[in-house]
Amino acid sequence: MMIRPLSRCVSLAAASLIAISTAQAQEPVVVASKIDTEGSVLGQLILQRLEEGGIEVEDRLQLGGTSIVREALLAGEIDLYPEYTGNGAFFFDMTDSPVWNDAAKAYDTVRERDAEANDLVWLTPAEANNTWAISVRGELAREHGLESLEDLADYLADGGDFKLAASAEFVESPQALPAFQSAYGFELDEEELLILSGGNTAATMRAAAQQTSGVNAAMTYGTDGGLQALDLVVMDDTLGVQPVYQPAPVVREAVLDQHPEIAELLDPVFRALDKETLQRLNGDVAVNGRPPAAVAAEFLDTLGD
Repeated sequence: MMIRPLSRCVSLAAASLIAISTAQAQEPVVVASKIDTEGSVLGQLILQRLEEGGIEVEDRLQLGGTSIVREALLAGEIDLYPEYTGNGAFFFDMTDSPVWNDAAKAYDTVRERDAEANDLVWLTPAEANNTWAISVRGELAREHGLESLEDLADYLADGGDFKLAASAEFVESPQALPAFQSAYGFELDEEELLILSGGNTAATMRAAAQQTSGVNAAMTYGTDGGLQALDLVVMDDTLGVQPVYQPAPVVREAVLDQHPEIAELLDPVFRALDKETLQRLNGDVAVNGRPPAAVAAEFLDTLGD
């Protein structure tokens, strides 16, 4: 039997490890997003920007709701997706903490905790705040002088006709509708709710615009593009109930180590996303019916190199 020298075995083993590492480094970066309109826009911005930067990517956009996409990232099934700073309250069981109502503190908190617990890196966030809101039909707002959630609470206390289209997540999450109800002193019963599957605000806004099943209000977000086009008025959260939800790319640390240029590529993209800009991009998709890929491509062209 031929015995190989130890140095030969070590060399072969080292060569095998190098080959494996090279193959891993060449694997595409799996980019995902949530299933709603804004998720499709943000996901396309990330996907196309990385492609422009010479990084091979795999498209897993509009993968599902928050829990599905988050679990996929933690499991290593995806590598990168846009998440919201305020969701750190749920990820780390900190829903009672006031840090989430401050943009800088919210970002720092979720960034530090995710890095320590999960080896995840939060990159530059957008200025836009996509926080949960309740919006009502414009005619209802104008007729009854509804501008804030305090106004809405008074309207409901007087027996005003009201039916809200919302997702199950919005209705059940302690930080969403229950928090509004507790702070403003109202409570919606089953007949005043139309719960739609999924978390797409395009569907809830459409229900309000079309008065589906008597709906005259909708769960919306602060950056929804269809609000003005559909004549829906956001009720101001005068008591500051909602935490700050700034979108930011979240990437697995191991992937960022392999592709450190990801941070530099995405930084100017997210810095450019203020509230008005993101509303416009979302509106191009939700209202004008344009493909998210085309909307994202045009916006990236405006950024230059």
